[in-house]
Amino acid sequence: MQQLNRHWQTLTMESSLTQADLLNQLIDEAEAIVIGIGAGMSAAAGFTYAGKRFTDAFPDFIAKYRFLDMLQASLFDFEDEQEYWAFQSRFSLLNFFDQPVGQAYVDLRLIMAGNNYHVITTNADNAFYAAKFDMDKVFRIQGEYGLWQCSEHCHQQTYHDEVLIRQMAREQSNMKIPANLVPHCPKCGAGLEINKRNEEKGMVEDGQFHEQNERYGQFLKANQDKKILFLEIGVGHTTPQFIKHPFQQMTEENAKALFVTMNQKDYFIPHPIRPQTVRIDADIAEVLHELASE
Repeated sequence: MQQLNRHWQTLTMESSLTQADLLNQLIDEAEAIVIGIGAGMSAAAGFTYAGKRFTDAFPDFIAKYRFLDMLQASLFDFEDEQEYWAFQSRFSLLNFFDQPVGQAYVDLRLIMAGNNYHVITTNADNAFYAAKFDMDKVFRIQGEYGLWQCSEHCHQQTYHDEVLIRQMAREQSNMKIPANLVPHCPKCGAGLEINKRNEEKGMVEDGQFHEQNERYGQFLKANQDKKILFLEIGVGHTTPQFIKHPFQQMTEENAKALFVTMNQKDYFIPHPIRPQTVRIDADIAEVLHELASE
């Protein structure tokens, strides 16, 4: 752990503080907190995309395509729309409509109570809804598994139909849903797909998305010169352009800022912000639960 810059108390690994104690003190000292949430946070809450949770839900798809994890599978180019929705209906139930409350998310909400904070997340599951966060404080930059968009992106509007998703999951056979259940765009007639960003077309960004983006931008602007804590939790390097790189850049631009990364993997930290960086490599769920229980 690096020694903190002059705007924060000088704390090092040689001190008597645990990592939870250190994080608690940094949160208390901050005037504003920007929280970046990645897949590691949902994994800490038990919502893993590999292992038993995956193999129990998709044994037929694994046998056919040799998928290694759910995220890989969710981006696969299936042979037709009936097979696509056979997979995605099960995926949406598991990772959105029927996903239970994650204790790590509840703990984070409790920790943030009374603080000046905002969240940006690349996760598209229902974890923030289930943990009863104030959703005006959450920017879901990568879409939601519970929403649909036109596969041709012909217009910027999203749709949802939980009843139809459940019917797809219930009535599918041989890895296909009935053809009459395939949803189509009401504007151009193309097939609908899950509202998730991809490398080729990006993502449909509807009015709600732009409202989230505007609130996040306003928070950053209002707090840009403050003693701000950029708290990155479970963020990897799959899409660093959304959380990791902006957090690091904003830290470099503000001498009073601190970049705290909670991750058991050790990712590269740019040299200019190393004096302003703290890495917490203890178990995310354990650290958050210890703080929430104090």
